[in-house]
Amino acid sequence: MSLEITVPEVGESITEVTIASWLKQDGDYVEQDEIIAELESDKATFELPAEKAGILKLVAQEGDTVEVGAVLCAIEEGEGSSPSVSSESDAKPEENSGSSSAPQKTGEVQEMIVPTVGESITEVTISSWLKEDGDYVELDEIIAEVESDKATFELPAEASGTLQIVAQEGDTIEIGALICKIEVMEGGAPASSVAATAESKTPESVPQPSENSYAAGHASPAAAKIMNEKGISSQGIQGTGVGGRITKEDALKADKVSSAPAKTEANEPATVIPSGTRGERREKMSNLRKTISRRLVSVKNETAMLTTFNEVNMKPVMDLRKKYKEQFKEKYGVGLGFMSFFTKACCQALQEWPAVNAGIDGDETVYYDYCDVSIAVSSPRGLVVPVIRNAEALNFQQIESEVVRLAKKARDGKLSIEEMTGGTFTITNGGIFGSMLSTPIINAPQSAILGMHNIVERPVVENGEVVVRPIMYVALSYDHRIIDGRESVSFLYRVKELLEDPARLMLGI
Repeated sequence: MSLEITVPEVGESITEVTIASWLKQDGDYVEQDEIIAELESDKATFELPAEKAGILKLVAQEGDTVEVGAVLCAIEEGEGSSPSVSSESDAKPEENSGSSSAPQKTGEVQEMIVPTVGESITEVTISSWLKEDGDYVELDEIIAEVESDKATFELPAEASGTLQIVAQEGDTIEIGALICKIEVMEGGAPASSVAATAESKTPESVPQPSENSYAAGHASPAAAKIMNEKGISSQGIQGTGVGGRITKEDALKADKVSSAPAKTEANEPATVIPSGTRGERREKMSNLRKTISRRLVSVKNETAMLTTFNEVNMKPVMDLRKKYKEQFKEKYGVGLGFMSFFTKACCQALQEWPAVNAGIDGDETVYYDYCDVSIAVSSPRGLVVPVIRNAEALNFQQIESEVVRLAKKARDGKLSIEEMTGGTFTITNGGIFGSMLSTPIINAPQSAILGMHNIVERPVVENGEVVVRPIMYVALSYDHRIIDGRESVSFLYRVKELLEDPARLMLGI
């Protein structure tokens, strides 16, 4: 036996309604009083409840305009399609299959604290959580990224179980502080986590009837009347009714908008609105950027920094690279760049002028008999300065390989604390960005830094004749507290001398 559901009386003056959307499909099982459709008149929107439980059979379709009392649908008695019956039958196999391997709570709670990531690091910032609060995590699964003032680290889970987040993204917490808890579980991931993943995907795959329904862009009877009288087109009107239908209010707003320009032109001149966007955004400064800021300001305030300049004729180095770069690449698997020449030249000059390779520790000057050369690298997170250890003992191939390795790790944010600490002298290459000349700032606690710049062909005088040569300006910023003018100028001139005659680098003269 079936029950016919008709359009109810929804008002004295309302003679017809439009089916805005069906919330159930033809053939679906519905419960009594369950909302199955939305109806729209020229005044309001109404919900249509099911008058009994059973199988839904649609008569009128979405977008149809039907009179009050007309048949909308029918509900037939039946239980075969009831989701409650099918769900019970489906649930039993799951219960039976999962009973043997169901995850069990051990009652243990693993507290995770901020690990020690370096001797000088006292606090870190939670850069991002890769898991949500309440998620199931596996042992050693990466659950968060933690950022210090020197590098970014991945935080692995110390147990398998349910994650309970304590510190939130953006929080700055001390080493040893509680960052999260894990409620330890045995037997694998719970079924709820799998079900949650499936549910999160379901809304994307299930089409929403209201978004692409027939009602979208169509006017209600009252709206259509207003639009016809005012000569308003439905194009360009965004309907706010169910399923995107244009309501009476939408038509009235469109009428006001269409008439507003005429009034403006008649009464007052139109306001000129500049083209382009005027947006802005704010981002919290990272620990790395804050540390860089503090150190740069500290260097400017606490050191007696001066800069001396010179120019280098790069033709001999460029000719040598051009002659051997293919053989070098074929033999060693790495390109022959300028950095190896500058590093070798600086190491030789540092050994001849040890004050440039020194640093201040309290009331003492520390002189190093080795050259740990720091290479300034621009990374997505800011400026980092990895160190090439004992560069004075490395050959060209070893230096180039180390530069490539450290630069790649810097770009990927994988540099370790050990790879960025120490250093006795720094080389920075602003020339790769097109810089002609600059005054690099000292990388404390070092006493000097060499700045490389771009190579430009310029006229120079050689043997009384004006010739064009590829020239690079170089700059040495130094701490005048321990480095005098004689030492700084002599060091830079020695670097120039070695680069303009690369054979000296090979012979050590």
